[in-house]
Amino acid sequence: MTRPSGTDFPAPLERCIALALEGVQRPYPYHLTHVWTERLKIADPDEIHPVFNGCFDWHSAVHGHWLLARGVRLLPGSEIGARCRKVLEEQLQERSLRAEAEHVRAHPGFERPYGLAWVLELACELEGIDDEMGRSWRTWIRPLELASVENLTSWLPKLSHPMRTGTHNQTAFAMCLLHDWAARSGDAEVLDLVIERAGTFFGADHGYPLHLEPGGEDFLSPSLGAAWLMTRVLQGEAFAAWLDRAMPDLGRGFHFQQCTPSDRSDGRLAHLDGLNLSVGWMLHAIARALPADDARGPSIEAMAESILATGMASIATTDYAGTHWLGTFAAYAIGPGRQA
Repeated sequence: MTRPSGTDFPAPLERCIALALEGVQRPYPYHLTHVWTERLKIADPDEIHPVFNGCFDWHSAVHGHWLLARGVRLLPGSEIGARCRKVLEEQLQERSLRAEAEHVRAHPGFERPYGLAWVLELACELEGIDDEMGRSWRTWIRPLELASVENLTSWLPKLSHPMRTGTHNQTAFAMCLLHDWAARSGDAEVLDLVIERAGTFFGADHGYPLHLEPGGEDFLSPSLGAAWLMTRVLQGEAFAAWLDRAMPDLGRGFHFQQCTPSDRSDGRLAHLDGLNLSVGWMLHAIARALPADDARGPSIEAMAESILATGMASIATTDYAGTHWLGTFAAYAIGPGRQA
């Protein structure tokens, strides 16, 4: 069973992009994360973050811009693609991106690991815009990209245990995006670090308590996040053996179920809509990493299809608590060309 294209879902790419366009241009509400080291006047978000000051918080603004870049790349000549380009031209200014890079360098723990990992996705998406403006954006974001890589790669060797959570500080999710950046950038040193850390953190895992998932505010699965990372490290029989140890019941007796938030106006409870999307794309990756004759594959694929359909339908919700970021997860699940 193969994953359908974006047009087969009730949430086409254009709908996802429209949510990002609304978000990145909406300054409030905004959750500012900032550490004061001396007595200073509290500044407005756009004074501290001249680029990523919409979409409720910094990391959502980063991956909102990733989605606009994807719109420019995949929908050239369309009205919505032109709107994406116009916003990026206004937002991705060299001086403003330099200020974002300086902030990340000055605050090594800022948005680590989730927001920094999405910076790398944004940089790679800009790489695919092969025109004069795209090349300028790619050059201008380079200092922020390098600062993000430095903060992640200096942190990973010091991390004694992975964060096995279902929210922003999940280690496995960020390592996946860092791995993909290193693979696309040809950075063998970073790639080796991620592979080594993946083996150290997750290689000997066994008996995941799947019945304890999900948490009520999760948008990622702790168990599937680890498995999604291991699909990048192991393939075929080696991955099948790891899955047998870590989640022996997956695709056999245990099946992940769709989630429905009880209150979509509560930003944390609304995370469950995103969980359906991330669980769906991770299950697809797991099924593809198994040997072709592994009996779990079709069952896991069917599970992914059902859960993804629920997740795609959820982006039609009208509450900004979820829509400011759900378009990104839906677009990532749609593809194209992702390991997701």
